[in-house]
Amino acid sequence: MKASASLCLLTLAALLCARAQAAPFAYVPNEKSGSISVIDVADNSVLRQIRAGKRPRGIAANPAGTRLYVSDGASNALLTIDSVSGAVLHELALGKSPEGVSASADGRYVAVAVEESNSVALVDALSGAILADIPVQGKNPEHAVFSPDGRWLLVSAEEAEQVDVVDVAARRQSGTIGVGLRPRGIGFSPDGSRAYVACELVNAVYVIDMASRTALARIPAGRNANGIAVHPNGRQLYVSNGIDGSVMQIDTASNSVSATIAVGKRPWNMALTSDGARLYVANGRSNSVSVIDTVRAVRIADIAVGELPWGVVIRQ
Repeated sequence: MKASASLCLLTLAALLCARAQAAPFAYVPNEKSGSISVIDVADNSVLRQIRAGKRPRGIAANPAGTRLYVSDGASNALLTIDSVSGAVLHELALGKSPEGVSASADGRYVAVAVEESNSVALVDALSGAILADIPVQGKNPEHAVFSPDGRWLLVSAEEAEQVDVVDVAARRQSGTIGVGLRPRGIGFSPDGSRAYVACELVNAVYVIDMASRTALARIPAGRNANGIAVHPNGRQLYVSNGIDGSVMQIDTASNSVSATIAVGKRPWNMALTSDGARLYVANGRSNSVSVIDTVRAVRIADIAVGELPWGVVIRQ
C-alpha cells in the first residue's frame, strides 16, 4: 500500500509538472487567504493553491514564468516563489506595507512600491538583493511599473495628483507627470511611447506622452477607476471600475470607451493573455476572477478563488 501511495504521488507530481510546462497559467494572490490561486487558462480550472505568506498583494513573474515575486503585507517582505513547486525560495525584508510589484521585461529587476516609507525598492532579480530604496514624492505608493524598455518606472500613490518618474539606471526620481487624484493602475503601450493611468477619485484614465512627460488626454471611466491592462496590439486598453463592478474597453486611437462589461464586485487589478484574447480580472469582494473574451467584449466565465483577490499575472 505504501509503495502504491508513493507511486500515485510521483505520478501526480509528474502530471502537474508536465501540465505546468504545457499551458499558460494565471496566478492570483488572495490577500485574506494567504494564498495564490493557480488557474490553467486553457480550461479556466483552479489547479492548486500556493501558500504565500499571510497577506499577499502585489505579484509579478520572471519572463520564463518559473519565479513569482509577491509582496507580503504581513511580514513586510518580498517573497520569491518557485511557480512549479510552490516553495518560497527567498524572503527579502522591505519597509512597512509593500504593495505593487513589477518585473522588468529583461528579467533583471523587480520593483516594489512600499507604502509607509514612500519609496520604491529596486531589487536584483537574480541575487534577491536590494539595489536601491528610492524615495518618491507621492504618499503611500501603490504601483511601480517598468516601461517596456526598462528605463523608467512610473509610480502611483494613494495621496497624489501625479505619477512619479524614476530613472532606473540613476536609481532616483527624475520628475513627475500631473494626472488626476489618487492614481492607481498603470499600463504602457507596447512601444512605450504612451502610458495609461487610472485615477480613482476622478473616475478617469489619463493618457501620458512619455517623450514630453505630459498628459495628452483624459478619458472618462466608471466610478473608482482602478486597474489597467493594455492589449498587446496597442489598439485597446482596459480599465476596471471598483464601485460599478465593470471593466471598460477603450479604443486608443480615439481615446473613447468602446464597450462596458459587467464583472464581479470591486474589480481591481487584471492581466491579459499573451495573445490578448482573454482578460482575467480579480474581483476583490466577490472572491472570484472574471474572464473576458476581448474579441467579443463579453464575460465568459467566473472562477472562484481565495478571499480578497488582489490581482493577476499570467505566464506561459
